[in-house]
Amino acid sequence: MPTKKTAAAAKPKRKVNPALMKPVQPDAALAKIVGSTPLPRSAMTKKLWEYIKKHDLQDAKKRTQINADDNLKVIFNGKKQVSMFEMTKLVSTHVK
Repeated sequence: MPTKKTAAAAKPKRKVNPALMKPVQPDAALAKIVGSTPLPRSAMTKKLWEYIKKHDLQDAKKRTQINADDNLKVIFNGKKQVSMFEMTKLVSTHVK
């Protein structure tokens, strides 16, 4: 009978998509939030969430909604509020 340790070791590790690890260059609007240096998409998303939490921009009642401040409004195409799922789509238009 296999032990827990050998069963866990036999499970293959999930491979990271290399496209997500490739650094992308944020444009000027996004650079105000995440910085101007190229970052992998995962790091960029992490910095975006740090900014959102630091400035308390997550909607209090519906946590999946992000309220835009002046910096985010530019990225969100002028919208005052977007869902967290829509946010990733809008952010992708601001990277090269």
